[in-house]
Amino acid sequence: MPEISPALYRAGSGEPVVLLHGFTGTWRHWRPVLGELVARYEVIAPTLAGHAGGPPLEVVTASAIAHAADHLEGHLDDIGVGTAHFVGNSMGGALSLELAKRGRARSVVALSPGGLWEIGSEEPIRIANFFARQVKLTKASASKAHLIVKRPGARHLAFRDIMRFGELVSPADAVDLMRTSIQCAVVDQVIQALRAGEAHLEGLEQITAPVRVAWAQMDRILPMALHSSRARREIPGVDYVVLPKVGHVPMWDDTRLVVRAITEFVDRHVTGEAAGTGPVPTTAAA
Repeated sequence: MPEISPALYRAGSGEPVVLLHGFTGTWRHWRPVLGELVARYEVIAPTLAGHAGGPPLEVVTASAIAHAADHLEGHLDDIGVGTAHFVGNSMGGALSLELAKRGRARSVVALSPGGLWEIGSEEPIRIANFFARQVKLTKASASKAHLIVKRPGARHLAFRDIMRFGELVSPADAVDLMRTSIQCAVVDQVIQALRAGEAHLEGLEQITAPVRVAWAQMDRILPMALHSSRARREIPGVDYVVLPKVGHVPMWDDTRLVVRAITEFVDRHVTGEAAGTGPVPTTAAA
């Protein structure tokens, strides 16, 4: 039977695939792709510590990603998940790569992973300011969220920074995405870690698991041109693809594209050959 709670979604059978959402999200960010993935794999989608419905996270230490990965590893141990295929978006992508360094990953599909800006760049400051602004605006409008998102055009505008086609999100899902984002208990601590330069990924050359990095072509939060170079340069044997015409949280923009990006790579590293889902469309990297 599926296990569904604010803290965890778990269903299906077969190869274990762990889905990790981005900062201020919950496991429900994966809702558009769950049906197709559960038909093929055992899908484990936790809500990360410190996020709405997830386990508590008392403090974010100087190494924010490593600290979050410590908690995630403990949670996976508690629910009986050892090695698995990890699929992560944004911060979840960073955590997937961090767990690959630790030997937990059979393979990784990282969708626009965080923590990969060039050392010394101003990107973490910009990202911190973006999230601070978004949280403030969402809190101010939360009481009227159900009215704001009634119209497709309003949903497109509300989610323009994280999706290209926010109008495709149902009003109920839109309200859920907005309200859970402001229930993230570690927002201020993570923003502080970003501003202090303590949220970047290190040691990518230590990864031995197969890795696909799939970057959203129209990503406005982590623009490909500013964030993808380290992934291509430092991850051994990385399979780098571009997801065309989608935004930072691509599962909602083009579900079929994201499912193919995941299943083609996971199946390749289960059977040694692609599963017949067809090639993932790509464009030239920026």
